[in-house]
Amino acid sequence: MNKKLYYIFCLVCITQISYSFPETQDSLVVSIDTSSLTIDDFSDHLNEKYNGDEFNYDTVEGEAQNFLARAIDWLFNGIRDIFGINVNPEVAKLIENIIYFLLIGAAIYFVIRVLTGKDAVSFFRNKDNMVAPINISEEHIENIDLNELIANAISEKDYRLAIRYMYLKALQDLSINKIIDYHFEKTNTDYSREISDTTLKKNFNRVSYLYDYIWYGEFELDEERYYSAKKSFDQLQTKMNNLG
Repeated sequence: MNKKLYYIFCLVCITQISYSFPETQDSLVVSIDTSSLTIDDFSDHLNEKYNGDEFNYDTVEGEAQNFLARAIDWLFNGIRDIFGINVNPEVAKLIENIIYFLLIGAAIYFVIRVLTGKDAVSFFRNKDNMVAPINISEEHIENIDLNELIANAISEKDYRLAIRYMYLKALQDLSINKIIDYHFEKTNTDYSREISDTTLKKNFNRVSYLYDYIWYGEFELDEERYYSAKKSFDQLQTKMNNLG
């Protein structure tokens, strides 16, 4: 009995002691944010703004770049890595289209060359440009005094026209010597095929190049350049005379 009273007394004392300590107030003060909030709405034109190809991240199964596109990407990546220059995708696409255009043009040229035996320039050239200023479609070339026409052109310092007549004179001589079969609608390539001698063919191809460059390229000649070009025509004539 005395032991129970002792325990009760101790419990009461402990309770009184705990209530005797003053309650400690929390020193942490929580501030309340009273600022107003601004709510942003998504633009009604959001879909239109981000609807371009540059925002298309979808992966298309089975679609891959061709060799040319990969080569262009490799080139542009190299430029970026070496020089730090980023090529705009639109510029890259433009360059790719230009390359495609050039390749298509080269393919057309090759097909024309194979099927017709003519160079593409001759194929698309106006027929009026294939004849001399004189009407050789009615008068055969062997009956034209081209030496006189050449002399007149030189006297008038029209060296470009003189080259024109000199080329016709070369065709005239080749035809007279039965080396080619002249026809006013034939091309340089046609005549070159008819020449069997290798050196003569080389000389003829050289004067044909000069003639095309000077006459059809509308390249104006001075006296010095005329006599420089004339050397090739003289070499052709000399080789022709040796064969005769």
